[in-house]
Amino acid sequence: QVQLVESGGGLVQTGGSLRLSCVASGRTFRSIAMGWFRQTPGKEREFVAAISRTGAGTAYADSVKGRFTISRDNDKNTVFLQMNFLSPEDTAVYYCGASPRGVLSTTRGAYDSWGQGTQVTVSS
Repeated sequence: QVQLVESGGGLVQTGGSLRLSCVASGRTFRSIAMGWFRQTPGKEREFVAAISRTGAGTAYADSVKGRFTISRDNDKNTVFLQMNFLSPEDTAVYYCGASPRGVLSTTRGAYDSWGQGTQVTVSS
């Protein structure tokens, strides 16, 4: 497994932006696909975005397409989630996940390591 630490969450107004970061350790970062998921109380953790091990492939949930961008820096073992035009519906705890598969996945079960989460709150 890999250890993951997220950061960058916070409180922002509607229409604002945040950039989340997730630093990985414990496994060759270049060999794993990464993803971002989010969860609100009483709901299942839902897919947000994913990126392949090389960064060449990305995928997004329909609800964030055109607003969020996932990227990675393999030299720094870090994956990012740039979030623009935030709305209150984006309020959640955001988790990064690591998949031992090199190809990206939108399925939660494909990820075997998770960070502790970072809270994102968007005020109206």
